[in-house]
Amino acid sequence: MRIAYLAPYQGRELPKRRPIDQNRSLANTTKIELIAQTLRASSHQVEIISQGEVGGLKFKFYPSFCEPEVISPDIPVYYASALPIRRLNALWSSICMLQRFRIRHAACPYDIAIILNLKHPQIVCARHAVHRLHIPVILEYEDDAFVDISGQPMKHSLGYNRYATKALNEVSGCMACSPRLLSQLPPGIPKLLLRGMVGADLVNFGERNGGFKKDWVLFSGTHSKQYGIPSLIAAWRKAELPGWELHITGDGEDTVALKQLAESAPGIHFHGLVSRQELVSIMCSAKICINPHTVSQTPGNVFAFKIIEYLAAGAHVITTPMGTLEEELEAGITYMQRNDPDTIATTLKEVIRDRKWEKRAADFACNTYGPAGVSSSLTRLVSESFSMGAAKPARKPS
Repeated sequence: MRIAYLAPYQGRELPKRRPIDQNRSLANTTKIELIAQTLRASSHQVEIISQGEVGGLKFKFYPSFCEPEVISPDIPVYYASALPIRRLNALWSSICMLQRFRIRHAACPYDIAIILNLKHPQIVCARHAVHRLHIPVILEYEDDAFVDISGQPMKHSLGYNRYATKALNEVSGCMACSPRLLSQLPPGIPKLLLRGMVGADLVNFGERNGGFKKDWVLFSGTHSKQYGIPSLIAAWRKAELPGWELHITGDGEDTVALKQLAESAPGIHFHGLVSRQELVSIMCSAKICINPHTVSQTPGNVFAFKIIEYLAAGAHVITTPMGTLEEELEAGITYMQRNDPDTIATTLKEVIRDRKWEKRAADFACNTYGPAGVSSSLTRLVSESFSMGAAKPARKPS
């Protein structure tokens, strides 16, 4: 099948052409790449179409372009143009992404579309796919569209909730990172609980590494407020863990301030943006990986994709709660109910003192979310969603 993957993808060239630090998502980018590669390996043709969002508002026009540094020669990436001006930003992105979608469909028709979350451009393209192109749509649902992390209703533009709800009711299938998000979809459509993905590179490196671990704690991800990195740095000072090192990879709008905060703190190493190969090496070397995310008042409305990768790398994971997980995964996790410095410091000392870092869930994570397992699940979801879409009568847009 030919698949249009309509997602806010951020490839290698995008940060060179557009300022995206304020909305950078390294985990999303990795997961999009892994899903696209898995689908391609299953003989599907995949094209990624992204709105290439600009972080913040700028009085500047950013033209559309094709990603020159693609993850695979067989998976092209197309970016819509952007005009990040107040009151025009979402409308412009929606229209231009739809235009890209229509042009690519006219060149060679798609059989099915996948949308990542329910941002305006994704909703517009999904409704066009269903009502004009008459092709089924699969929703990849990672972030609750209606409730924020504090449990309060999200603030959206006028009419958004109505159109987002319609989109939920019109998709032919869904993969989501939590049962709570899957429960928002109508009954009867194909569903897949996909908490994360483990790349073959991670599985193979772990096998070659032979389980050798260093006294390292790793944080990997975007450097922004909700990820609790300032509290982690403050906790590291409090914990006083001789011989242990804190490794921080990634980048973001808060990177400069975080480095200043960590000055003179013993054992903290910033790696910046690293290659996938280097990140896998660091993950597989760390005894502990940590996710001090802001605690959600509605557990299950988000889930950190990297938790699955951490576990698959053979690390013990320290995290704030993000919904109920399988018992086999929770065997490798220590939860902390808050992400303040005192709680993080106490938890780190406890995990190291009691050697809890020896409790791991690598086998289950690799078997459930590794290439073979996910490939089979995705193939089934695409096939069932295509059949579901074909069985639906053509509808007029409302």
